[in-house]
Amino acid sequence: MPTADPAIPPIDLADLLRFYADAGVDEALLDEPADRFAETATAMPPVRAPQTAPEPAKGPATTPSPAPPRPAPSMAVPDEAQAAKARELARQAGSLEELRELLAGFEGCNLRLTAKQMVFADGNPQADLMLVGEAPGRDEDLEGLPFVGRSGRLLDRMLAAIGLDRANAYIANVIPWRPPGNRTPTPLETEICRPFIERQIELANPKVLVTLGGPSAKVLLNATEGVLRMRGNWKAHTTASGLSIPTMPTLHPAYLLRNPAHKKLAWRDFLEIRAKLEELRG
Repeated sequence: MPTADPAIPPIDLADLLRFYADAGVDEALLDEPADRFAETATAMPPVRAPQTAPEPAKGPATTPSPAPPRPAPSMAVPDEAQAAKARELARQAGSLEELRELLAGFEGCNLRLTAKQMVFADGNPQADLMLVGEAPGRDEDLEGLPFVGRSGRLLDRMLAAIGLDRANAYIANVIPWRPPGNRTPTPLETEICRPFIERQIELANPKVLVTLGGPSAKVLLNATEGVLRMRGNWKAHTTASGLSIPTMPTLHPAYLLRNPAHKKLAWRDFLEIRAKLEELRG
């Protein structure tokens, strides 16, 4: 019987389960693994020798009729109508509660079909500070609140470091539904959801806006450069009514968990955020 290689460390089952959870595997369908290759092999019919078709009887030569043209392969076309409907619904919302209800009834984004629930916001909508990430993860999808997993706990510590918490901050995401397997939202999905987060910011009307990570910065600031180049520099988000809100792009907490050496960069950004809030409060 082969013995374990002492050079290979044993597998930590807790780490393995965490890896599967981060990859989006959150449910077991069967108690035992199934060998799909064996099932396919037994289900395949036996291979038979090709049969030769009999030669047609010879008759007078005729001109064959031309074959009908084949239809062109169908192409998936982005549905601009859903984005237009999203813009119209977002404009109709006169309050954050109305916006939440309109978003809950909106069926134009397919992400709602795979998510467990909508993740709208958390914190105090009257707060001077609003933070916006990209999309919910597994924990957020289960609880219906943004930033409640490991990233959320780190964000709470970052806010506490400048004397804030969720009672005096408002937190949301560009995408209100979790993409399956935590995949990156498609450009169409982002464009469909964009009007809702822009209206959410306009209705909350914070003194300072913070974009967490590159995707939310690109959506809300119409930026093209990476977040590492943008972070630490004040930008402006302009609402549909023309209001300009000072905006600080910074690093996403999930990125900081993977790259702890960059926490010092986020700390500098949050010191700038605290100074800006103090300045605007007079």
